Amino acid sequence: MNATYILRISCPDRVGLVNEITSFFKEHGHNIIEIDQYVDLHQSRFFMRIAFTQATGALQEKLGDFMGRLNGGTEWDLHPADHKLRVAIFVTRESHCLLDILSRSIDGELPVEIPLIISNHEDLGVIARQFNIPFKHIPVTAESKSGAEAEQLALLKHHQVDVVVLAKYMQIVSPDFIQAYRNRIINIHHSFLPAFPGARPYHSAYYRGVKIIGATSHFVTEELDAGPIIEQDVIRVKHSDSIEDLKRKGKEVEKNVLSRALWYYANRRIMTYGNKTILF
Repeated sequence: MNATYILRISCPDRVGLVNEITSFFKEHGHNIIEIDQYVDLHQSRFFMRIAFTQATGALQEKLGDFMGRLNGGTEWDLHPADHKLRVAIFVTRESHCLLDILSRSIDGELPVEIPLIISNHEDLGVIARQFNIPFKHIPVTAESKSGAEAEQLALLKHHQVDVVVLAKYMQIVSPDFIQAYRNRIINIHHSFLPAFPGARPYHSAYYRGVKIIGATSHFVTEELDAGPIIEQDVIRVKHSDSIEDLKRKGKEVEKNVLSRALWYYANRRIMTYGNKTILF
């Protein structure tokens, strides 16, 4: 069977782009099996994701030549559809997001490999051992943060990690770390911000009498919790729900939102532009 690839394109919009791109595939005998497109009218920017089966020939070279002629400012990438991304999971003490990702990856729902789990505490090492995944405990303090991140980055490079998932990792990563993995660090947090900041948001939400709670997954940027949003969801709560009920429901939303965000990423369905994402 011919190999299947995923191509993502971003370029300034103009008339005829779809016809030119699909004509290239037809002329070279590549069969398009899935295609999605979007135009940001405010920025006049064109986005496209194509899944296709390759015909014989020098695909990368021909495609590169075509993209060079397509439009000024064109950005594109090409990946085998069956390539599994290597994911490093960062955790602290909460296990719900970690366990959800591990179970979905084992079931084949998430097409990823997990070569490494890193934590600033030892608590979740037992889970890593149960799943036979290397676990590295790297304590982080104000004094040791720089050295700890250097050790983390060395491990990520050694394990050839493609994307980092902060699965309730209760540490702020530095600008240098973010720069090394730009748009490749996925975070999850409750969606009470900015209304209920601090260490006890569920208590604040309970005493305020909220009726909806939720979670947000986004790429990490230098501005705290303000990176391009990948996925969000909410769940209704009742006046009779206790603080513990809110926490339980919040964890359910958090793990689902994070796993969906990772699914989009692993299947090459996310494109970023400015501080926004396009999801195909």
